[in-house]
Amino acid sequence: MDKIKALQAFTAVVKTGSFTGAAEYLNTSVQLISKYITQLESQLDVRLLNRTTRRVSVTEPGSTYAKQAQQVLEQLEDMDVMLADAQRSVSGTLKISAPISFASSHFTGLINAFSTAYPRLNIDLQLNDRKVDIVEEGYDLALRIGTLRDSSLVAKRITSISLHVCAAPDYLARLGTPQTPEELKGHHYLRYSLLDDDSQHLHSILMRHGKKSGGITCNNGDVLVSLAASGMGIAIQPDFLCANAIRSGALREVLRAYRPPPLGLYALYPHRQLISSKVSQFIQFATRYYTDPPDWALQSSGV
Repeated sequence: MDKIKALQAFTAVVKTGSFTGAAEYLNTSVQLISKYITQLESQLDVRLLNRTTRRVSVTEPGSTYAKQAQQVLEQLEDMDVMLADAQRSVSGTLKISAPISFASSHFTGLINAFSTAYPRLNIDLQLNDRKVDIVEEGYDLALRIGTLRDSSLVAKRITSISLHVCAAPDYLARLGTPQTPEELKGHHYLRYSLLDDDSQHLHSILMRHGKKSGGITCNNGDVLVSLAASGMGIAIQPDFLCANAIRSGALREVLRAYRPPPLGLYALYPHRQLISSKVSQFIQFATRYYTDPPDWALQSSGV
């Protein structure tokens, strides 16, 4: 039974005083009105209407139920109007900055779904791993991954990002599998250049005690994951980049008991009080779209 249609049929009968009047009011058939009323009474296990060949009257329970049903239908109509108004108000252009590696692998689905929901909105998506100046460069919002420092920007956390220390099985067979952070000494470090030097304990150990020759620094996580999989060294990378390689066996996670503290995926924007409808709708949509933990995350077992 379509409960909403049944409520509409019932309230229409009460309003017009007959099945025929309700059918005309809803532009449907008398038979369908009768079917909905019968189904509704059967589900509620109570008679809502008394019918004779000449007239229809509302029972006492039916009268009470009709008032509540009318309120529910009006609330549903108000919700539809509010949503339509919100969609109409989300228009213009939304300029977004997002990290390259994250956007290329996990952002297209969100953009597709959001654009479908808000067809009047244009999206200007700029991919860059550097920390853009949102105000100076004219962005509405920026997606950033990390532990945020004090800032004049407003930050809304969207989901969690976990970090994993990983290397290829053949690399670990050659140089050994570290069991403690101190055993990272002497390993080749595939360093992400945009990570703050003081932000992670394991990163700091590798920076201080890793091999001084043969290390590689790069500003792109995808490249570092590929280098790690080819046996070039140890990398500390987010789950959205390395999880598939770990699941497939191309990389092996080490030091699971010493995983770095999780990071967050944040939406940053300039003004708390003056947030535009397009920005607030995007942030709400993204928070619903990405579960927490997100679907790309590794389980606690590392697989």
